[in-house]
Amino acid sequence: MALKSDHSELNGDSGISGHYKNWFLDYASYVILERAVPAIEDGLKPVQRRILHAMKEMDDGRFNKVANIIGQSMQYHPHGDASIGDALVNLGQKDLLIETQGNWGDIRTGDEAAAARYIEARLSKFALEIAFNDKTTEWQLSYDGRKNEPVTLPMKFPLLLAQGAEGIAVGLATKILPHNFCELIDASIKYLRGKKFELHPDFQTGGMADTSNYNDGKRGGKVRVRSIIEEVDKKTLVIRDVPYGVTTSQLMDSIVKANDLGKIKIKKVVDNTAAEVEIIIDLAPGISPDITIDALYAFTDCEVSISPNACVIVDNKPRFVGAQELLRSSVDHTKEMLKKELEIKLKELQEKLHYTSLEKIFFEEKIYKELEKKHETWEKVLDSIAKAFVPFTKQLKREVTREDILK
Repeated sequence: MALKSDHSELNGDSGISGHYKNWFLDYASYVILERAVPAIEDGLKPVQRRILHAMKEMDDGRFNKVANIIGQSMQYHPHGDASIGDALVNLGQKDLLIETQGNWGDIRTGDEAAAARYIEARLSKFALEIAFNDKTTEWQLSYDGRKNEPVTLPMKFPLLLAQGAEGIAVGLATKILPHNFCELIDASIKYLRGKKFELHPDFQTGGMADTSNYNDGKRGGKVRVRSIIEEVDKKTLVIRDVPYGVTTSQLMDSIVKANDLGKIKIKKVVDNTAAEVEIIIDLAPGISPDITIDALYAFTDCEVSISPNACVIVDNKPRFVGAQELLRSSVDHTKEMLKKELEIKLKELQEKLHYTSLEKIFFEEKIYKELEKKHETWEKVLDSIAKAFVPFTKQLKREVTREDILK
């Protein structure tokens, strides 16, 4: 009986099994909330938010070494320099929030960025305009309690839809495709005017896309993306774009593999990519260019299928949403942030008017003479000044306080 009891304790909620269950849930929750999935309010993962916050603290208008930015970000992010560096390069390659200088790699070719000590970055003017306002930011202590960091940035733009996002957590993944900047602005205006709008993904790498099954970016949708293949002559084809998520080296490997399997017949393939993508394909003698183009789309990475799966953090919980809901949420959040900014500005102006009015009354009505009178205590001096302001209360924005008089 004792053995049976011990066995049940080991496997119960208070035993080893229970501990594993609790630890797994804690780990899964941490990865989802603190690592892999962006927040709906600002469209950023924690590491991205901490990088931008660190860059704002460093901002003086000049470029900073990426190694220095990484070091500054480590005050807020507890997971080492490698994850910060990768996230920073990813943000820089989006070419939206961060201005870069030096070799930051190439998403088309898969070339990596130079070492952190050789490249530089600073916040773009756009980022400074739409992502920061200390007065409307909610703050929390950093992981070691030494610094304050933002819970979310007061973002005034649908950043998540513009940049896209991808992350793998425990038990779920998110894949939000990027959208066109101008189309997002147009859709936001339509929403504000109460009109219907549609959103379709747009890719930094170019190419052609079939978004008929996009399904608003929700689970179950599919987007087919193709390279643009041109026929130079009867013996030569040239690829001008790569599909989203595919590099030129991956594309060339898939072409060589298809040739080895007999799916296409080519003499050679050469990557001449520089400022623009250019992959030259020399066809075997007697092979039709049109048939080869069809085969390239069918058997190589010249065409890929992407499955969106928009998942974001809402109220500290993962939630699957559509692109339209993300845009509506962003626009509503922007309105709220702008309203807060205006309310703060109004309050500051009212306070300024209040103190200006106090000074005017203080001198014009010669209330300062109360200071020349002989009062028993400093408290009675303050009381007499306060009473002298009473007849002028209607000229002021609010009641006169002790702090007003002391100022």
